[in-house]
Amino acid sequence: MTTVYLYGIKACDTMKKARAWLDEHGVAYQFHDYKVAGIDLERLEAWCNEHGWDKVLNRAGTTFRKLPEAEKANLDQARAIELMLAQPSMIKRPVLDLGSRTLLGFKPDLYAAAFA
Repeated sequence: MTTVYLYGIKACDTMKKARAWLDEHGVAYQFHDYKVAGIDLERLEAWCNEHGWDKVLNRAGTTFRKLPEAEKANLDQARAIELMLAQPSMIKRPVLDLGSRTLLGFKPDLYAAAFA
């Protein structure tokens, strides 16, 4: 079986919910804290290609909102990836890597369907 990876930040409330769900349902996973371990360009590009950079970039988070307006203007995939590589807190979380695809964010029904 493919190893399941959960990407995110340890202290995030949504991450805690996702981890609790996985634990309660006996799903083994490896946790990757991208605030500690960073994230690689290839993985970030793959997520953006799968979901769209506008979904992967967490515009609702404090890190993004604190950026100067000039940095938030005229975003495209390359620029968004640059921002997320520099500050991984801007990546939507969690990202659950199932091997063949990824789930972005945490919704119990989507997790349940993925492991049914």
